[in-house]
Amino acid sequence: MGAPASRPLDKQQQQRVRDRMDALLRTFLPRYRAQLAAAVLRRLSGERGPREPAGPQLLRSEKLPRVREHRGALAWLQGRPPRWQPVFCVLRGDGRLEWFGHQEEFENGVRPLGSVALTGFTLGTSRRDVQLGRQLADRGQERRAAPPEVPARFPLCLRHPFRQPLCFSGPSAELQRAWRLALQSAIRLRDTVLQRSQDPAARAFLDAVRHYRQHQGHFGEDDATLGSDAEVLTAVLMRELLPDLRARTGPGLRGAAWAELLDTVYALVLAEASAGLCAFQPEKTELLATLERTVRVDLDQTLQLRALAAERIRADVQGALESRLRPALDAWLPGAAQALLDAVGATLDAVRSLLTGAVDRLTRRLRGRPSAAGLRREVHALAAIPWSPERMERIYEEAARRRAQLAVLTAPFGFQGARSLVFGVQGVAQQLMADAVATFLQLADQCLTSALEPDQALGQLERVRSLVLKKLSWDSEQARWRCSRDWLLATLLPFSLGQLGQAQAELLEAQAVATEGDAATGVYEDVVREVLLQKIDDELRKALGASTSCPLTDCAEAPRAQEQAGAGPI
Repeated sequence: MGAPASRPLDKQQQQRVRDRMDALLRTFLPRYRAQLAAAVLRRLSGERGPREPAGPQLLRSEKLPRVREHRGALAWLQGRPPRWQPVFCVLRGDGRLEWFGHQEEFENGVRPLGSVALTGFTLGTSRRDVQLGRQLADRGQERRAAPPEVPARFPLCLRHPFRQPLCFSGPSAELQRAWRLALQSAIRLRDTVLQRSQDPAARAFLDAVRHYRQHQGHFGEDDATLGSDAEVLTAVLMRELLPDLRARTGPGLRGAAWAELLDTVYALVLAEASAGLCAFQPEKTELLATLERTVRVDLDQTLQLRALAAERIRADVQGALESRLRPALDAWLPGAAQALLDAVGATLDAVRSLLTGAVDRLTRRLRGRPSAAGLRREVHALAAIPWSPERMERIYEEAARRRAQLAVLTAPFGFQGARSLVFGVQGVAQQLMADAVATFLQLADQCLTSALEPDQALGQLERVRSLVLKKLSWDSEQARWRCSRDWLLATLLPFSLGQLGQAQAELLEAQAVATEGDAATGVYEDVVREVLLQKIDDELRKALGASTSCPLTDCAEAPRAQEQAGAGPI
């Protein structure tokens, strides 16, 4: 892997990379199989367990977030020395950006000049970002390249830890903003494809990656699990390969040459990861089907054995956590809980503000319009809000703006997942807005009939608005609690497992399995999670006030009382 990056990797270097991915898969796939079993068990036990007494009040939107296609003319910084070249760019619905020499080439199906999946990229829109990208292209040249012939007035610069930077420029501030919003949305949706999935296999994969990295000595939460399954494994291996790459290339390889080398290795690793996971897919499908049958038959006995095993080791786990982590937790947890509650709360407050403003503008426009059909058309135009990056911009920016506030999470537990956290909060806000809009449209459809006079119809919309906002308040508090709880756990769990020590974990796990059989596999981590969640819930209650109970365990009378105190029957 020490050849100059301007040439492809030779066969020996390519084989070395393939061997590293094969080794990773041999270690990773057994963990993945174990986590698939755990995921099936969690899902089936959840079906048997009691439902939350106070569930969401809003109708759940079934529409899934997707990348909105976008296209237009931009300038592309490329070549040595770098020059701006007019191109026609297309953002596909799968989050892939392509660029062509002319629009006609795109329309005629000509192969693009370039194409890249936006996973893992960050977007910059300042001239400094262009300068950084240009420096990467300039370095390693024998003489300094001339400055780009066209200034980047409205830049769009995409940077990736393992890929070459891409610099574009828009013709106006308005078009730059449209591209910025489209690209940011595509990056977020591609990066969070596993986190947003409801498939138990996605959760199993993420847990397997965490376990693999813990056995490599990495116990902190970071952004390594952003992207698809193949992209996540690629990022994991690239981090492992970096020291070897640097050692083999030496300090002389930097700038453009180093970026090209990383890009070449990244493409090869991604291809190998995709092939390996594709080959595992038939086995995974068969394994899930088998687990579904076998686990369901013995579910009650399995859960009883796990409960007994957990009880046997709970005191040891609590004692270890108390002795090793209590001072750090007591100092850190209150501030971290408050910071998360504030950050998530501010973002979800922006959801309420956007919905309220949209409905208020709608009712003002509709006053004096006699057509019931026109009313319905205007009302259903609200359906576009959750899926419009332009309409949701203020909400997404509120989440991003709070990133600095969340710096409290970085110490002392090594949290490096701020990007994942911001994307997660943005995703919660989008889903909440989608649910609120879906509920508003359903209730509006029930009351907007052709027999209503315009004033009557507007009065009914006001009643719908009042009821939906009450439901939104309830669901917002639930989402605020759950999101804060999940991220506090994501920060504490890997660190706690690292502090408790692999030897102790394996000893207690072996004791649990010895007493209750294979059904107790994985119970050690479940107990650690349970103990941490109890401390987290206690701290969240304190942060919200002594009189505030957990929104996830409150009685169901509160939302019913809210509804009865609302607008009345529609």
